Amino acid sequence: MTDVVISRKRRGVLKGLAGAVAAPWVAPALAQSNKPINFAIVAAQSGPVGVADHADYINGARLAVKEINAAGGVRGREIKIQLYDIDLLTPEGTQAAFRKVVDAKPHAVGCAFTLITTPGFEVISNHKAPYLHGETKEEAVNLVKGDPKKYGHIFQVDPPEVYYGKMFPLFLEQLAATGAWKPINNKVHVVREQLGYNMTIAREVVDALKKSKFELAKITDIRAPVQDWGSVIQELKATGAGTIMIDHWMGAEEAAFCQQFVADPIPGALVYLQYGPSQPEFLNLAGSAAEGFVWSTVLGVYNDAQGAEFRKKYAAAYPGIIGLCYTGSAYDTLQMLKNAWTAAEPEDFAAACTYLRTHTYRGVDGAVDLNNEYQAALHYPMQTQDLNKGMAQLFFQVQDGQHKIIQPDALAEVKYRSVPWKV
Repeated sequence: MTDVVISRKRRGVLKGLAGAVAAPWVAPALAQSNKPINFAIVAAQSGPVGVADHADYINGARLAVKEINAAGGVRGREIKIQLYDIDLLTPEGTQAAFRKVVDAKPHAVGCAFTLITTPGFEVISNHKAPYLHGETKEEAVNLVKGDPKKYGHIFQVDPPEVYYGKMFPLFLEQLAATGAWKPINNKVHVVREQLGYNMTIAREVVDALKKSKFELAKITDIRAPVQDWGSVIQELKATGAGTIMIDHWMGAEEAAFCQQFVADPIPGALVYLQYGPSQPEFLNLAGSAAEGFVWSTVLGVYNDAQGAEFRKKYAAAYPGIIGLCYTGSAYDTLQMLKNAWTAAEPEDFAAACTYLRTHTYRGVDGAVDLNNEYQAALHYPMQTQDLNKGMAQLFFQVQDGQHKIIQPDALAEVKYRSVPWKV
């Protein structure tokens, strides 16, 4: 439907025409142009897991919506956020949240992630508005690839978790090649959370290590919640691996690991934490014990000119430690949707999806190119070596109490620094 703008002069002409060309024919268009564009967010707002990431997502979305609406909205229409709570730990809770969304019939849907993917996909398949999420899962992208007719409106705005595993040995080799890190040995000890997401990452690490100069020493399994890491640290010390991978995702629990590890460390070992430090609570809880630890995310806010500007705006709106993952993801998601709705009516779901699929967006978390069979962002550098087409996996080290990007080289802020628990 075409927007209709009527000046005061035009309204006078319409009134003067009496019944011959009366105003009622304008009313539906005006009513449509004044209706808000509804963006539904499925987010855990209570419960034991996911709240920090989902709060980041809500904040990032609100920041984008505030900016877009202040600039006149989209087609003269304001974007309105609708929040739907979700129980991340049960299929029934996931389904219930998405049923409410489907019943509300929003113009688009966003979610940081769900822990149980398929039930939510099944429900949202009944509402063909664009659904953009950051599940970071092989399962999610394979569902879309396997049934594009059913799931063609679903987009993953980051690469799947498999690249955490595929990339890890390459990161170690690249870091060693710089000379900044001299491994005490080539053994890698993996501490693996018993969640499908982390199990997939571990599977890929084990496979990738076979093709590298590093070797798997041992896998130690854990199951959340983990606050006492004593037995795990004793296993790590017994193995004596020069590289330790904590394949977990909860920032608070990884903070507890840091505090306990630095009290009785393996001298000189590089310790890598998978993803969790992106959550603001990690630095708050770990404090000075976080110094020297390395971590990464396949979905993170850059600190280039565009990313730095976002960080500045976000800090002004939400003071404190910024979450470095879903804040930018939600912000980028709304900007992508704004562009799609500018090109196509928000009510034309198919046209909006086509736009998202065929137009690469360069955001604060990198480039999102969804024009592939998975409808997922491409990993840089393993799927593309063009930063304008891919989303860089960012490797950070905590230095002087702050997260600093150390890889990839094109986005690095600082060089790797030797760990405080030196040989």
